[in-house]
This record gives sequence, structure tokens and C-alpha cells, in this order.
Amino acid sequence: MTHHALGKLQHAVRGLRARRHPRNFFTSAERHQLVAAIQTAERNTSGEIRVHVERCCSGDTCSRAWDVFAALQMDRTAHRNATLFYLAVQDRKFAVVGDVGIHAVVPPSFWETIRDAMVEDFRQGQFVAGLSHGISTVGQSLKEYFPHRPDDRNELPDAISTGGDGAEA
Repeated sequence: MTHHALGKLQHAVRGLRARRHPRNFFTSAERHQLVAAIQTAERNTSGEIRVHVERCCSGDTCSRAWDVFAALQMDRTAHRNATLFYLAVQDRKFAVVGDVGIHAVVPPSFWETIRDAMVEDFRQGQFVAGLSHGISTVGQSLKEYFPHRPDDRNELPDAISTGGDGAEA
């Protein structure tokens, strides 16, 4: 396959994915892979990680991500150490936001570094790879700042939420 034909195919796949309902943006196998990445990342930390997928984001992406963060009650974890990976698939926007406990300990460039690494995978249509890399990076940092303790429990669902209502996929 020529480079030009491959580029057209990747563009077509991205276009098809963007038109899908958020609940169907990832295949069942991809959802399982992302949930496994979340569970692996959370295994050694008290931190919590969620992925939320919506079709559109009118307005500022970070503001919408924070609205979803609150709707999913991610600001109610014991150590305020939850992270949300937010995607608006039709608008091709995303944000990574974390609670105040994380902001207090990570360097200022932390979120931008994660976002920039994910962008490269996303540009190639590799959404699961991009999210998995981001989730792993956050998990490693949370492990350093918020190590797992014997009394830790999973405070938030690991399932991918979708749509404007925070429904589980």
C-alpha cells in the first residue's frame, strides 16, 4: 500500500470513528484493553483514573472536562487524587485533568507532557495506544506520590463513561 493510500485509509478510519456514537467509539476489545490499563495503573496507587468519551464539546475543552469530573464525582476521593481523560470524538478534542491533591505534588508541566505524548498517537488514529500511554504515565506518577496502602479501595468505577450524562459504556 502506498503512503498516500495509507494516509487516505487512516483519514477514513478517523472520520468513521468520529461519527460513531461515543458508546461505540471503542470496540469491546478496545474497552477491555483500556479498563485493563486503568486497573494496572491503579494497582500500585491510591489514585483513581477514569476515561470519558462524548460526541461533541461546545466551548472550552478543559472546562467541559472539569464539568464531567464533577458529574462523575471524581472530586470526592479520599486523597483528592483522581485523573480524568476526556475525549470529544466528533470535535477531535481532548483534555487530561487531575484533582487538587495531584496538582499539589506534580511539576507544572506534568499535564502538558502527558497531553503532548498522547497527541502523537491520536494523530495516527491510535486512540487506545494514546490513552494507554497516558494512563500508564499517570499511574506511574500517582504510584510515586500516592502509593497503594493496605486499606485502599477502588473508589471509582474503572469502566469508560460516555455521553453527556456520565453513563457507563
